[in-house]
Order: sequence, then structure tokens, then C-alpha cells
Amino acid sequence: MRTAIVKRTTAETDIQLTLNIDGSGDAKIDTGIGFLDHMLTLFACHGLFDLTLSCRGDLKVDGHHTTEDVGIALGEAFAKALGDKKGIVRYGNTVLPMDEALVLAAVDLSGRCCLCFDVAFPTEKIGSFDCELVSEFFYGFCRAAGVTLHVKKLAGTNSHHLSEACFKAFGRILRAASAPDPARGGALPSTKGAL
Repeated sequence: MRTAIVKRTTAETDIQLTLNIDGSGDAKIDTGIGFLDHMLTLFACHGLFDLTLSCRGDLKVDGHHTTEDVGIALGEAFAKALGDKKGIVRYGNTVLPMDEALVLAAVDLSGRCCLCFDVAFPTEKIGSFDCELVSEFFYGFCRAAGVTLHVKKLAGTNSHHLSEACFKAFGRILRAASAPDPARGGALPSTKGAL
């Protein structure tokens, strides 16, 4: 089983996280931000990741530090759980519908941080959650995990549906990319000899 435990404490957040990327989608999430909990639960469900995550953050300021730091901690956990990446598929992509919303997402577990996030939300907030924090979460993850991630809105008029489509797609493409590739026989999926 490919698992990781991450404890990340700063002046702004205190995060405890366990991850099993070969799980069944079991999620126990408590970040103090209900909407973020909902998105991470969807992510774990659709990626079939077992994820336990608690965060105590400076929510009296706003949700920025909590959302970004959760992304960083989850990225660290993925990098740790994947190990040397030998024998994995490496790439994943999907086009995912959520009612009227349609999102394209693609990932490369390349060892290089790159986020191309092209999702314009029609509102500034979803409840009390700032929509701009969706991209902050993904940037934190990409930076810590060393992955290339593209997320593009193809259609959508509802901010909640768009965010759901992003997180569900993210779970599905990470599951596909991190899956063992039997055809590789344990070899690294790179001509450079390193990821």
C-alpha cells in the first residue's frame, strides 16, 4: 500500500494528514471550511483515495492560508506516497460534466511544478468561500507534489458546479496517473531516467 503521513505546522495552520492512494475513497475531512471539506471529500471519493485530514487555521483572517496549506500538505503526501514513481502510468486526463458545468483536466506526474488553471467562476464566492482559493489550492498541491496540472472550463454557469467538476476531475486524473502500469514492469515512465 502506498501511504503517507504529513504533519505541517506554521504560524498560520496546523495540519495532520494521512493518505492511502490505493484506498477505497474513505474520507474524514475537517479543515474548518465546510466547502473545502466538501470538495476534498469529492476528490477522495472519485480518486478512490483514503484521506484523513484535520486543519486548524487562522480562519479569523480568512480561508486563504488554510486552503493553500491544505493543498501543500496534500501535495507533500502524494509525493511521499508515490515514492520513486517506478511503474506508474504517469499521465491522466478527463473531461468531466457536473450538470451544466464541463471541465477538462490533465496531469503529468513529471516532478515539475506547473499549473495552468483556466476556470472563470461567475461569482466571487460560493457561500462564504472565495472562488479564487480554488486555484490557490491547486497551486499549493502542484508546487509541493511536483506535478503539471491543466484545468480548463469548457462550459458552466454555476460556481459550485464548476468547483465540484474541478475537484472530481482532479481525483480521477490523479488516480489514473498514479496507477501501476503492468506493461512497464516496474520501469520509470521517462526517457530521462528521472521524474
